[in-house]
Parts: sequence; C-alpha cells; structure tokens
Amino acid sequence: MKKKMIALDLDGTLLNKNSQLSAFTIETIRKVQEAGHTVIVATGRPYRMARHYYKELGLTTPMINFNGSLIHIPDQQWEWEQNILIDKRYLIDFLKEEEQFQADFIAGEYKNKFFITQNYLDNFSPALLGVEQITPDTLIKPERITSDPHSILMQTRAADKYALADDINRYFNDELEINTWGGPLNILETCAKGVTKASALTYLLDHYRMDAKDLIAFGDEHNDVQMLSLAGTGYAMKNASDTLLPYADCLTSYTNDEDGVARELQALFLD
Repeated sequence: MKKKMIALDLDGTLLNKNSQLSAFTIETIRKVQEAGHTVIVATGRPYRMARHYYKELGLTTPMINFNGSLIHIPDQQWEWEQNILIDKRYLIDFLKEEEQFQADFIAGEYKNKFFITQNYLDNFSPALLGVEQITPDTLIKPERITSDPHSILMQTRAADKYALADDINRYFNDELEINTWGGPLNILETCAKGVTKASALTYLLDHYRMDAKDLIAFGDEHNDVQMLSLAGTGYAMKNASDTLLPYADCLTSYTNDEDGVARELQALFLD
C-alpha cells in the first residue's frame, strides 16, 4: 500500500470525553507509524496543551497547533517551522468586547505563553489552559500586548457558539478565521485570515512531496471542514457536529469514546 499522511484532530476525535488517549488508540497509532505512514496531530490546541498527547503517541513528525498558525516539531529547532501570527490589534479589540461576546475568558495565545482575562475565574478550569492555576502574572492588559499572538482563544457563555462565531466574523468584517473547538466546551479560536488546518497540511504535503489524495483526515468540528475537504479521504466522527458532515467522505462507525479513529485505522492498515 502507498504510504499515507494521516491528520488527526484531538478534541472530540482522537481524545475521549475525558480528554484522554486510550491504550488501544496509542497502540494503534504507533503500529500505523511503524508501517511507514506519516501521522500528524492537527489541533486548535496550543502547543503546551497538546505536547503530552504527542509524546504519548510516540510521534516525531511535525505537529499543527492553533488550527494551523504553528507548524513545528516539538523540542527541535526545525528548519521548516512556520509561524503565522494575528495582528495584536485584534486581541485588543476582543478585550473591548469582553461582555458583548459573553466571554468567560479571552486569552492571547503564544507558542510558549499566554495572557488571559481573569474576571470569571470560577467559570473555567485552569487545566483548559494547560496549567494548574491561573496566576496574576498571566493577567492580560493592553500594555502587555506587545507582540502578535498565534491565536485568540475565548470561552463564551453564549448559548450558540456557532451563531456567536458568525456575529464576531461580521464584527471584524470577515478579516479573521474564527472556529469552534470540538467537544462540549463553548470555545472559539481566532487566527489570521487564511490560516486553517488545511493550509498547514498543504504546507506539510509539499514538504513531504505528497499529494492531497494521499491524505486521510479525521475530525469532528467546524474547524475541520477545510481539512476534510482537502483530504483524499475525509472522515467525520460518528459524534461529529452536523456542520462537518457535508464535507466528509466517510463517517466512522464508532465515536471518539469508542476508539473510532483507531478502529478505522486498524481496518485500513493493520487487519
């Protein structure tokens, strides 16, 4: 079989509802790699919130973070690392609309740090940001926004995160990429215009001299639309959002809580 690039979303896809990798999933991904396929984690998560999954899976391939804003190999100085940043003025504008956007928090996300609003600390877990507690030194202030972030992360109290994403897009005249995270949380992530998981995967396909027809992708949410559209074979999870289904070639037979990705990969490459 021709070697494939396999792009894997994390939340709602590879991870179960407890944000964990099952032993079966870890074993399957490792076997798929040993068979010579290129496994790529493609997530909206910041690097610090995805690194331990990358390590658990035993990966050495590039990782895509912030929905495509960062392409890198963890713990390496990789010659082809790519960083596409969002103008810091948008982050300042987000802060001005904190109440209008019903934000539990707004965070400016950088590769190795973040700054965050702290008016509703009881409304979210620090683990969501990959830390044990939110400390005063991470409090976001306009004067601390001195460089462009990779992304703007926001948890909202709005009942419909998709409608809010549309409203924010209109507010910023469609100058940004605004996506929802998978899973149950009301998370919106904002990146520079044109930055998507698909744009990042196109970059990696070029790097590996592979074609999009050799790409297999798994996702569950709105931020996976372009990725599944790009892939030669795009899988939506059985638990996927309805917004993703029209862009999928296949639907997994099992949910993320039932090792849906691993079961499909086993059938494709290991049986």
